[in-house]
Parts: sequence; structure tokens; C-alpha cells
Amino acid sequence: MTESSLIGFSRGIATDSTFTARNPSSGDSLEPAFCHASEEDLAKACDLAAGAAPVMAGLSGAKKAEFLRDLAERIDGVVDELVGSMTAETGLPEPRVRGETGRTSAQLRMFAGLVEAGNWVDARIDRAQPERQPLPKPDLRSMLRPVGPVAVFCASNFPLAFSVAGGDSASAWAAGCPVIVKAHHAHPATSLIVGRAVVESVRACGLPEGAFSLIFGEGRTVGQALVAHPDVKAVGFTGSRAGGRALFDLASQRPEPIPVFAEMSSVNPIFVMPGLGDAKMDEIATGLHGSATLGAGQFCTNPGIVLFPAGEQGERFVESFLSKMRETAAAPMLHEGIRKAYGQGVETLAGREGVDLLLAPEETPGDGRCHATACVLTSDARSFLSDESLLEEVFGPSTLLVSYEDSSELNEVAEALEGQLTASVFGKEENLPSYGPLLDILETKAGRLLFNQFPTGVEVCGAVVHGGPYPATTDGRSTSVGTGAILRFARPVCYQGFPEELLPDELKEDNPMQIERTEA
Repeated sequence: MTESSLIGFSRGIATDSTFTARNPSSGDSLEPAFCHASEEDLAKACDLAAGAAPVMAGLSGAKKAEFLRDLAERIDGVVDELVGSMTAETGLPEPRVRGETGRTSAQLRMFAGLVEAGNWVDARIDRAQPERQPLPKPDLRSMLRPVGPVAVFCASNFPLAFSVAGGDSASAWAAGCPVIVKAHHAHPATSLIVGRAVVESVRACGLPEGAFSLIFGEGRTVGQALVAHPDVKAVGFTGSRAGGRALFDLASQRPEPIPVFAEMSSVNPIFVMPGLGDAKMDEIATGLHGSATLGAGQFCTNPGIVLFPAGEQGERFVESFLSKMRETAAAPMLHEGIRKAYGQGVETLAGREGVDLLLAPEETPGDGRCHATACVLTSDARSFLSDESLLEEVFGPSTLLVSYEDSSELNEVAEALEGQLTASVFGKEENLPSYGPLLDILETKAGRLLFNQFPTGVEVCGAVVHGGPYPATTDGRSTSVGTGAILRFARPVCYQGFPEELLPDELKEDNPMQIERTEA
């Protein structure tokens, strides 16, 4: 038995070119096999999306909200089925699957509420002043409008919340854009379950067929062809720096370049300030252990680099953290590619001058299972500053502890960091004024700054920012989580001198939608 892509309301072409997922806990190959999408599948999906784009752009906020809520209900309704597929394909435990299902459906409902209220369109009105001298002022009205078909690439580490109906897709639909999803090869059955739920919702809510397609394909060929297709107008991606940068470069080289919103690489540095006391330092070591090993270190917000004050207290902090990491049991990584990259990354770091390996990851059994154990390395600020390779992310339960002598050294390290999703500072509130220079630097480096908190959990809400300067993302002005994510897939359009009957409802003089507007 084989499964194919979902091209609108139809199944993709069944081909002899197939792939299967593998259970990372056991190493077993999983059925069914999935057909690689054909060129015809891709062309049809893009053609359907292009045809659906003007219809989707014309949908009311209420209609989009109806669809998003209907889909949320359907996803909640298949949670038991998702438990079976996702635990087998990813090695993630049942509570994680149920929790991520709830996060995914809640995210859809959040966007439903956003578009129903309508304020997100940023309506602006500058009324005409025909008597103005020396030149009359025309009537100008602007708002955000959808960009058109969006290609979404599923993440390996969040098979629901950053995948078929995850944040990228939800925000694109909310903006009024058709979505073509490229499923991740490591969890195709999970993707198919959610994909079928999306198709059911599209049908039930009367959306155009091209509102959604799901493309399967292992390797780069299908994804590159999708980004290169002229009907695709924007891309959402969560994954590695190499993968995101490749898509960004490809999109930039098109005859019509398009934006790529790729969330890629972050070491999420933690800065432990001096003078906290042994009890507080031990408390930080305990919290750091939980944050660094959560999900086998496969969250994009796991802390990978920790700066701590040199000296006897710092040594005790290292020993406290190390003892906790030694007790961490092996856990399955999501797939063999991630496990190999983790081992190679640790090996590279451990081989650099000035780096000591305190806890080496255990060798894997070599039978196809993808288990990994924790790793702890140490260095000092001067060695860290002299070797750019120490700045790079090692995706997995690995932590590099870096000692510093004084605030000058600490600030130097902060300046040397690349763009990050998060940066955390642990210190005393009464000492905040002295942290000012460090905080000013970190504000230029990260999308989310934390004080006395660990970065691993990402709240889904209006104020959150899950983004940051390159290489955290390819566009540091954006967020992939929260209501602000919708802005990636919309662009401002101005209507000058338009008669009332031709204006969108959001811009009409009597404000029939009763939304918030900026008026002059």
C-alpha cells in the first residue's frame, strides 16, 4: 500500500518512487510508503492555489474564522490517531503529542479571533483636503492585503505546531492566502492525518479547492521546485540554517524574488551575572538542566551556550550542572539525520582549542535506533572569542559553559554572538542598572529577551516574538509565533481617490466593520 500527495481535493499521482519513515526508537521502517510528488502534482497544486488566491483574498474575517475553528475541532478530534502515528514516527511520548495537538488547535482559534475582530489589517485613512495650498491633498486609504499562495515547509521537531496546520499555515490562511505544504519526510503519516482534516474543513466551509495542498517528497528536489514556481509568492520554513539559506538564495534568484521567512539557527545564550550566591546558582543549574535537555535538546529554544562568572563559585555551578546532566537518561532523537549531526557537532566542538569535554555523549548501538545522551563542554571567554566555530548551534542535548572574568569580557562575548531567537539574563533586580550595557547589546541580537527565566517554552499570544536577526531567521523583523505572524503574508495596498463603493469595507467612511483605524 502506498500513499500520495493531496492535491486540492484529489490524490496525487501514484509513482514507483517512494520513501518510508523510520521509527527512531526501534529503527524499524514504517508503513505505508509515500510517493514522491511528481512534476504534474506540483504544477496542479500551484495552479489550484493561483486560482484560489483571489477568492481567498475576498473572504470575510468571519468566513476565515469559521474555517480556522472548524479545522481546530477536526484536529482535536483525531488526537488519538495522531498519538499512534506521531509516537511511532518521532519517538515523542503520548503526553507531548496531546499537548502539541492542543497547542496547534489553540493557535488556529487564536487566529480565528484575530481575523474576526479585523483590527490586524492596520487600516489607515488620510482624507482629502481639496483646498490645501499650494497643492490639494488627495484621499488616501491603505490596509494590509494577502500576498497570494504561500509554500510552507514542515519542521521535524514540531510535527504538529510547526507543520501541516501549524503556525505558518494558520497565519497564511488567516491573512487570506492559499497554502501548499511540503511535508517533512520523517513524519509523513502524521502529516497525512492532519492534511486530510484540512481537506475536510476546506470542503465543509466552502473554501476553494486550491486553499490547501499537501506535497510529499524526500530530499531537496520537490521543495526547490515549489519555491521556484512562479505562482508561489512567499515561503515559511522551520529547520536548519543550511536548508533555510538554500531556499532563501533560491527565492532571491527567481525572476520575481519572493520573501522567505525561515526560522533556522539559535544557541539561545544564557548570561549568569556575578554575586548571586550558591543557592541561587544551584537553582539555575537545576533549571538549566531541564531547559537544555527538554525534548532531547531538539527545541529551537534550548539553551546551548551559558556564560558564568569564573572562580570558585563558578566551578561549583559547573559541577552542580554536570552532576544533573550525568543523570539524564538517553532519549530518542527525531531521525537519523539529526542524531548524526548532533554527534558530528559535539565532535567538532570538543576538538577545538580551549574547549574541554566534561561529559561525552554515549555511543549509539548502530542498529538504526536514534538515541542520544547529554553532553557538557566548557571553555573560557578568551578562547570563545578567538574561535568563531564555537558560536554555531549543536542541535541536541549539548551545553557549552563559558567562564568570564569581568563585565568587559562578558559584553565582548555578547557582541560576538550571531542573531538569536532568545537571550536570557540571570541576576538581581537591584543590579539592573549595571546590566544596562549588556542588555543594550542583547536587544540588537535577539528577538526575545528573558530575565531570570529559561527560554524553552514559547507562549502563543499577541506579544510574543519568535524570531531574531540572521541566522536565527532570514527576516529579523518577523515572528513565526503569535498573532504578529500574520504580517509575514500580507502587504500594504493604498487606494487613492477611490469612490466609496469600490473601497474594501475596512476603509469605507462609515466603518461598517467597526474596526480600529488610524485616521487623519
